Amino acid sequence: MTIAETTSDEATEGRAWARVCGMADLEVERGRAALLGDVQVALFLMHDGRVHAVSNLDPYSGANVIARGIVGTRQDAPTVASPMYKQVFDLRTGVCLDTQGKEPAALAVWPVAVRDGDVYLKEGRS
Repeated sequence: MTIAETTSDEATEGRAWARVCGMADLEVERGRAALLGDVQVALFLMHDGRVHAVSNLDPYSGANVIARGIVGTRQDAPTVASPMYKQVFDLRTGVCLDTQGKEPAALAVWPVAVRDGDVYLKEGRS
């Protein structure tokens, strides 16, 4: 198993990995929505081969649209801008980097693993 993006072992200990899609289903810097149980997750494949998984639910609009956001970077941080109100989120941490004058909010983040051409997420949010 290749770990594409991880959090501390303590944070994910005891949780199972769930297959959400194949790597072939992802396009570089294009979001894809997937279901993990009953939760919508936005997946992003970056140019360096890393896959990031964050909540598809925009905390500012309440709409499941993050997978349709604009991918970019802020310094060395991969980001996605919500297509609704344009808040920018760090794909590694889920932290909102530009609140557009609103209260701070963050996206949930999931650890990602790639194994045999399939993408797995650690069940439960970080």
